[in-house]
Amino acid sequence: MRKAEIGAEELLGSRGRIRVLKVLAESGELNISEVGRRTGMNYTSVERHLEALSGMGLLREKRYGKIRIFEALFRSVTVRFERSRGVRVETDVERPRIG
Repeated sequence: MRKAEIGAEELLGSRGRIRVLKVLAESGELNISEVGRRTGMNYTSVERHLEALSGMGLLREKRYGKIRIFEALFRSVTVRFERSRGVRVETDVERPRIG
């Protein structure tokens, strides 16, 4: 497990991104259409959020032909508002499994 730091505005600045994180935290892994169904968002928006979250190191994408499955790699995401240190987002991210 490793600690990763992400910009608070990048993560928290999007209500949709938070909804996608919540769904994947509860489910572990889902395809794009199912994330969209559970969040009430359209496919394109969900895909954009999933790709951004993957870029932050919070998700991993697996492909089975044309099917894309996204898996949550984080155990927890903590937002810290600290006097004189500002706002930080800390995550406990599991190492991706190979294979």
